[in-house]
Amino acid sequence: MNIIVCVKQIPNPEIPMGKFRVDPAANKVLPPEGIPPVISPFDEQAVEAALRLKEARGGSIKVISMGPASARDVVKHALSMGADEGVLLQDALFENCDSFGTAYALVKTIQKLGPYDLILCGRQAADWDQGQVGSLIAENLGIPIITFARKIEAADSGLKVERVILDGYEVVEARMPAVVTISSEIGQPRLPSGFGIIAAARKKVPVWTAGDIGADTSLLGAAAVRTELLKLLIPAREGKCEIIGGETGAEAAVKLAMRLREAKVV
Repeated sequence: MNIIVCVKQIPNPEIPMGKFRVDPAANKVLPPEGIPPVISPFDEQAVEAALRLKEARGGSIKVISMGPASARDVVKHALSMGADEGVLLQDALFENCDSFGTAYALVKTIQKLGPYDLILCGRQAADWDQGQVGSLIAENLGIPIITFARKIEAADSGLKVERVILDGYEVVEARMPAVVTISSEIGQPRLPSGFGIIAAARKKVPVWTAGDIGADTSLLGAAAVRTELLKLLIPAREGKCEIIGGETGAEAAVKLAMRLREAKVV
């Protein structure tokens, strides 16, 4: 089984709130000083799902990431977990892409990588939480998609997937090739072994540009976006306290009830 996993580098979601900063004028998140970015947790779980399938059915796992030079680290992380190959997409034309441009670039890369049976993505990136890229990849390739997977099994030519829903899960079957987005319910991803880290360090991660994947440049970058970010801000939190007393506990309770009614809380 030939599996391709799409991974993304994001700011560490565990950073203290005091270190989180945005540039409201540029509508951008500012990288926190001293805290390196990490692989998106849902994407790490997608790598784990791919490794479980490989262990059960054999085959190969190729990883794709699109981003700056530092995104090589998330590809290396996937390699240290057990993936076989990785590619980094890096080009000025890839900057400021929305979900449509990102999916287009990933599709062109997938097509260049050759035959595939399964494409795995995280259910959403843990920074913007839009959850669109996996569906757009499937649409562009004209293949089935199953979202929010918590378990995947491969048959002779198809997939059997347990898909998370609000009140439990449902079992869905699809033919391959297909796209599946992985949810956190699939379980904890494995930690890279010492041997895996050494092996990943020795592997080369090629860097491909828009020209290398034969992309139409009119579909990439800020000029091709179909969505507009109107405002980015950190919500202001204000706390107010009002002390309500009385000569007796009963009097204080009546005053409190009246105040709550005035505030339309009760």
